Amino acid sequence: MLITSRDTGRWVIPKGNPIPGMAPHEAAAEEAFEEAGIRGIPCPSALGTFTYIKRRRTRSNRELTVAVYPLAVVEQVASWPEKDQRDTRWFALDAAEKAVTELQLKALIAGFREPVIPASLAQRVLPAFRTTARKRVPMVAWFQALMPTQGRFFDHFEAHAATLVAGADALAKLLHNEGSIADNIATIVDREHDADDITREVLQDVRRVFVTPFDRSAITSLIGVMDDAIDQMNGTAKAVELYEVTTFEPQMRDMAGIVVEAARVTAEAIPLLRSLGTNAGRLHDLTARLIQIEGHADDIHDAGLKALFKAHGKTAPMDFIVGREIYSHLEKIVDRFEDVANEIQGLVIDHA
Repeated sequence: MLITSRDTGRWVIPKGNPIPGMAPHEAAAEEAFEEAGIRGIPCPSALGTFTYIKRRRTRSNRELTVAVYPLAVVEQVASWPEKDQRDTRWFALDAAEKAVTELQLKALIAGFREPVIPASLAQRVLPAFRTTARKRVPMVAWFQALMPTQGRFFDHFEAHAATLVAGADALAKLLHNEGSIADNIATIVDREHDADDITREVLQDVRRVFVTPFDRSAITSLIGVMDDAIDQMNGTAKAVELYEVTTFEPQMRDMAGIVVEAARVTAEAIPLLRSLGTNAGRLHDLTARLIQIEGHADDIHDAGLKALFKAHGKTAPMDFIVGREIYSHLEKIVDRFEDVANEIQGLVIDHA
């Protein structure tokens, strides 16, 4: 989503000044609503920063630094405060990169990837295997010639990553009270079942085929930690359902925003495993992002648990116990994404 600047008319992302009483990512979400009518779920961990020169009519120009936060869009409303003051437009990522003028912002947009559009197991379309490596190494050409009939490990990994994206989206909507609680829980449960089916297929292929793209233990470890992530999403949903929780702490919502971002990053990283040598640099950046946001999630978890104890620990201990269980599941989700990052880093080290 790009909007036009009121002073120069150039295309920019929604942005604004810090808002007293709001965390930076919350202020970013508020600005997205006021300037573009966007409602959504922000991630509290910034993607990066860019600088630009703020032109002022009555005072000297000033260089400003902008922190950029990812936001999973829920809707664009029909009316918003600055609707008549700016143009707004949805761009494809490559077109958005060309439309903005700030070089650092161009780089941030160029480095961003849309999450995979989830599909049910029955609707999955298995992508074709890439062939660029065949031209370089004859042995790889022989190996890849075997792959379509010797297991679909990469296809299964990518399908599983799509279930993570769908599950994370439903979890975030659940904790942000977007839509029906029952519907969001049902979506998480369904995607967890899809993920179990995919994991079962991978384990069957590991036992069945003679040639595998990586060491068999690496394959089972990677699909295992991916499956653990959505299992913990399911555990969170089940706890909400069991204890009939309907309101959620701000730190819980923030952790859900991090889960959405972790799933998006994972969904970008997994297809790059098809060509580890070519994609080693990008995989390093993506796994570093997963590890960074896991550390941020730990801080949010600790702060949330402390606030929960102060509010309910002595006066309503059952509320504290229930909240602690939800926090525990959320922390474990993000921990499992860090495990995914570690598994991918190990593959890069061994094979790139």
